[in-house]
Amino acid sequence: MTLPTQSSCATRACSIRALQILNEPVYVQQVKVNVKAAFCGEPWQWHYDFATHHSEDGVPRPLALNLHVFLDDVTEFNGPLYFIPGSHKANTPAATLDTTSTSYPLWIVDSEAVTALAKDRGIVSATGRAGTGLIFGDVMLHASPSNISPFDRKIFSLIVNPVSNALTRHQRPDHNHHRDLTPVTPIKDDCLLN
Repeated sequence: MTLPTQSSCATRACSIRALQILNEPVYVQQVKVNVKAAFCGEPWQWHYDFATHHSEDGVPRPLALNLHVFLDDVTEFNGPLYFIPGSHKANTPAATLDTTSTSYPLWIVDSEAVTALAKDRGIVSATGRAGTGLIFGDVMLHASPSNISPFDRKIFSLIVNPVSNALTRHQRPDHNHHRDLTPVTPIKDDCLLN
């Protein structure tokens, strides 16, 4: 018999919360594991995900939710996500495509806009034990520093988006934005026990 793990329970809880927050059917837009390996995990510039979802995939509105589950303990030292609190309520800053700063093309926000928001609202880091769940929206400004610690930092990431807000362009591969718009269906609490 397989018993539910803390991470699987956190993933299920995040999925149910997403349905409650959005109050409409959602599809799985992307699934990935974000890894910052010990001693070499690279930084990610300040950005908000809707810039990519809109510019690359033609998603009309910033309604997607990121559902993260920490697979390792995430500390101040191993590359946690940084957020500017309340940035999702501010005027969304312009973003430009950066193809040189990271190994992955990323729509980033310029330093002046980040500075203005951070001076007004501060910066927080998302830390917690393995199994911690984290939910944030498509226009929440975030970044992460490099990991020069001896501890890996892995985060499971599930992005869901309302079916009514689906992509309208198919220029990125399916692993970047899934084409299957089948709505997510919650599973029973005891699904891993049976």
